[in-house]
Amino acid sequence: MVMGELVQDCEVVVIGGGPGGYAAAFRAADLGMDVTLIDTGEGPGGVCLFRGCIPSKTYLTLAELLHDADRAREMGITFGRPDIDIAGVRGWKQQVVDKLAKGLMQLTKARGIQLLQGRAAFKSANEVRIPGSDISGIRFKHAVIATGSRPIPLPDTDFEKDGRIMSSTAALSLPDIPKRMLVVGGGYVGLEIGMIYAALGSEIHLVEMGDRLLPGIDDDLTAPLKRRLDKAFKAVHLNTRVSKLQPRDDGVDVSFSGNGSDDTFDRVLVAVGRAPNTRGLGLENTRVRTDDRGFVIVDDRQRTGDENIFAVGDVTGGMMLAHKASREGKIAAEVMAGQPSAFDAAAIPAVVYTDPQIAYCGLTETAARQEKRTVEVRRFPWKYSGRAVTLGTPEGMTKMIVDPESQRILGVGIVGRNTEGLISEGVLAVEMGAVVQDVAFTIHPHPTLSETEAEAAELFLGGAVHAPPVRK
Repeated sequence: MVMGELVQDCEVVVIGGGPGGYAAAFRAADLGMDVTLIDTGEGPGGVCLFRGCIPSKTYLTLAELLHDADRAREMGITFGRPDIDIAGVRGWKQQVVDKLAKGLMQLTKARGIQLLQGRAAFKSANEVRIPGSDISGIRFKHAVIATGSRPIPLPDTDFEKDGRIMSSTAALSLPDIPKRMLVVGGGYVGLEIGMIYAALGSEIHLVEMGDRLLPGIDDDLTAPLKRRLDKAFKAVHLNTRVSKLQPRDDGVDVSFSGNGSDDTFDRVLVAVGRAPNTRGLGLENTRVRTDDRGFVIVDDRQRTGDENIFAVGDVTGGMMLAHKASREGKIAAEVMAGQPSAFDAAAIPAVVYTDPQIAYCGLTETAARQEKRTVEVRRFPWKYSGRAVTLGTPEGMTKMIVDPESQRILGVGIVGRNTEGLISEGVLAVEMGAVVQDVAFTIHPHPTLSETEAEAAELFLGGAVHAPPVRK
């Protein structure tokens, strides 16, 4: 057979190697299925590993170090002015990415998964084609669509053409440290990347078309972050739109409508949302259906309109989070294997990796008000936490949202240092249907930030040891 005309048979084909895709492939292989994983990159990891989650968190760790070194003066230790080697910073990020990528490749090989590089498209509901690959096609019993999403540009702009107008992907390649940078979008992506560049020395201006940052997150959780942004960023303008971006060789001219004044910046980061990667997939050759925004429609078992084709991760919409995609990938694999599995999570944790971090899960106060649902809320301020004070981060807060009749924990929100790890106890509490006594009566080590969750629960029971007495 001529090279490039080989068509293989496979039990499961997974299109896309991000967290949802490789989780589906790994779980399917663990369940004894023959799996082929197809991705446009050289190995599994997807945007999260190579151009998103991992690079941003690597840089945010460095930003946190710079912030802590500056704050150390209050603790009696003074460091010299930091010397930022931009090439060294990029190199450190690449070391992190390469190490994790190597580990995923080893796990792929250990499971006997065939890995193909290329852009797959459905020829039918039982076959995909891979143009330009030595193996031109795969006939399959089951398929998983895990093609992810891409950043949305502003109208009349092009990320690839207009190099100074950056997507999150371009910004995380760290092309330079611009003197003045505009961030368009007050969601977690814009705030995280804005804080990275601010720590490295850029003057950051941020505009958000809405009336608040981080829409959907409770105001009391965002308040400490807003105070920090007032110091870290040069300006934050709400209710402001970018009406025009005009790139030049040495900058970008920006016109605003709303509260901003026309200005010029060295670079502009556009972080206003993401769109699903469904174009060119050949979905018209299947019974897979998409909504009006292009997201693939699935049921609670990740099945599409074609019973043997599944979809997971960003391409299905909803909360675009790597851990959600991974869970969906595992569910898809288990359903393909004939196991009883479905997505029924009571709480999906979300973390904003700014400084301070914000983490929450389950029901929020914002959602409770919208649903006109009666709840009780207790807040434990971190100024009463011995560990928070020793860390020099007393501005945090831990709160619980509880059903007033059953005392069942419905939601948890935390703002402060290291909330990324603390939220897991809250997720477990909501997922298992715990009541406040379950958390309050669990002995937490002292002094730790995890104590704040126990003390927040104790506030429902009449008072916490390290907080003022509750008025009867």
